[in-house]
Amino acid sequence: MYSIADFVITLFVRVDDAIKNSGQTIEKDRRAKLWPSELLTLGMLHAIKGKNQSAFYRWAFANLRIWFPNLPERTRLFRLLAKYQQWADQFLADSEPVGYADSLGIELIHPRREGRSSKQIGKKGKSNHRWIVGIKYCPFLTARGRIRDWDAEGANTHDGDFQRILNCYQDDCKDLFVDSGFHRSDKRGGDGKHLRICKRGENNIRMMIETMFSVWVGVFGMKKITNRTWLSVEARLNFASAAYNLLMDWTEQLSIDAKKHIGIAEIVCL
Repeated sequence: MYSIADFVITLFVRVDDAIKNSGQTIEKDRRAKLWPSELLTLGMLHAIKGKNQSAFYRWAFANLRIWFPNLPERTRLFRLLAKYQQWADQFLADSEPVGYADSLGIELIHPRREGRSSKQIGKKGKSNHRWIVGIKYCPFLTARGRIRDWDAEGANTHDGDFQRILNCYQDDCKDLFVDSGFHRSDKRGGDGKHLRICKRGENNIRMMIETMFSVWVGVFGMKKITNRTWLSVEARLNFASAAYNLLMDWTEQLSIDAKKHIGIAEIVCL
């Protein structure tokens, strides 16, 4: 549907418009060579491209310099993305009365390499019935399928521990549907009053979050990432969450105009 040029330019325009319409002012440092909208676009492109930092930078250097003539050196670019990742928070959705939550295991290193480095940040746990060494990403989705907030911990974390972030929205979200993995016993604090623990086969509308995970794995390539510090992992998740919300709004508008459903995979052409 789009060429690379059309996709990158349209993404930049949408990011720039979203910043202007947010009512928040992002000041550009007079020493900076990249404008905030350029840095945000590059961060989202990295999340959408789904490659490691070196592979993405080679692609960006070869294909994006015509639109980003001040593209910094690779390590400088990713230090900037990690430092200013909070700019992506303005793309998170507003709370709604109904929401969904689940966890996605993301592998950082192969299990055979566990313990080889003293700087290892991933933990060993199970995801989709297989062992991984990495993290768990837990998004909180609104009824419209947009990411409202998220949390991440080691892969050995119990899903019920993510209630600490889900309970922050008890006043805004009256019904938050989760699976039985999020249940906590009374000894561990019990379940939040707004949580609706669903057994297998109940409230299949929760499949919306599985659709979101399929985009993250199939389009963004987020089942395995190569980041080695928590700051860079958080930046990758932040920009991926922002990119997902932006692309959801984009495809929703295209679907209305075309009078048929258009998915994210149909417009991403990187």
